[in-house]
Amino acid sequence: MRTPLHLASANGHADVVRYLLRKNSQPNLADSFKRTALMKAVQQGQEECVAVLLDHGADPNLADADGNTALHLAVLSKNTAVAGLLLEHHAKSDAQNQWGFTPFKLAALQQHEEMECLLKQAADRHAQGQGE
Repeated sequence: MRTPLHLASANGHADVVRYLLRKNSQPNLADSFKRTALMKAVQQGQEECVAVLLDHGADPNLADADGNTALHLAVLSKNTAVAGLLLEHHAKSDAQNQWGFTPFKLAALQQHEEMECLLKQAADRHAQGQGE
C-alpha cells in the first residue's frame, strides 16, 4: 500500500511532503515491497524530497524486500547528489542487500568512479570516527 507521502515523494512534490510530515505522516512507513517514501524519492531522483524526508526523521538505513537501502537505490540510479545527502544523514555504506552487495560494490560493478570515490570517502570518515 502506498501512502500519499510515498506518492508525493516519488513525484517530487516537496511542498506536499512538508505538509504531510507536519500533519504527522510517518516517514518510515513501507509499501508492499518494504519501500519507504524516502526510497521512492531516491529512486526517482527527487533530491529536495529526499532532503525534506531526511530532515524529518526518515531512516536511510531501512531495507526493502531485496535488502536494498536508500543508498543502494541511489547508487543503482547513479545519483551522486542524493547519495551524498544520504551519507550526510549516516546512511551505512557497508550495508549488504540479499545478494551480499554493498553500495560500494554496486558502484564498482557499474564502474561509476564518482560514486565509488564518494562512498570511499564516507567509509574513511566512518573508520576515523570509530578510532576516536
